[in-house]
Amino acid sequence: MPVNPIKISPSLLSANFAKLGQEAQDIDHAGADYIHLDVMDGNFVPNITFGPGVIKSIRPFTKKIFDVHLMIDDPNFFAAKFAEAGADIITFHAEAVKHLDRSIEQIKSLGVKVGVSIVPATPPEILDYVLDKLDLILVMTVNPGFGGQNFLDSQISKIEILREKINATGKDIDLEVDGGINAKTAPLVKAAGANVLVAGSAVFSGDNSKYQNNIELLRG
Repeated sequence: MPVNPIKISPSLLSANFAKLGQEAQDIDHAGADYIHLDVMDGNFVPNITFGPGVIKSIRPFTKKIFDVHLMIDDPNFFAAKFAEAGADIITFHAEAVKHLDRSIEQIKSLGVKVGVSIVPATPPEILDYVLDKLDLILVMTVNPGFGGQNFLDSQISKIEILREKINATGKDIDLEVDGGINAKTAPLVKAAGANVLVAGSAVFSGDNSKYQNNIELLRG
């Protein structure tokens, strides 16, 4: 089955927060394709990370695509702030909005690419009537909220289903996975049809001299 080239999107959630700009620059030089920014509000998920101000502050350190993942209750209200901060892709959760199609159109109107994420318990069919409007689909392979969780094998079949649906559209839609991605699980999700791999601890393991090797291990 045709799949876009594999892209690695290291999550800064696992980086050294005391030097996020430098860490973004280091993974850029190490070969990252995207830079994944996990935004958590303490409501939609039981954790708080950072907001548009932090993203704006690290934007000058790299020209790589900012892959912003909103794990927040009101993505419609905040989307414009993240676009202004430098997001290139804004992904929000289907479970966080009442009107999925309307939210997609609102984010697209900001001049950025739009993605929709679904948690492990959400079926892929929720995207059937909006699939052709998306630039990215993010399958959570853990329950969102914390880094370092174990990969959920149950999501493999969901990735396969979504890859078939994407292929049927003939459109260039990234299929991204996030949660428990490492050298062991990366081949599983790639075989299922994912082409963008989000990884935190698997990339930011060791000092920055190890980042390139860590990225290439995931890319395979």
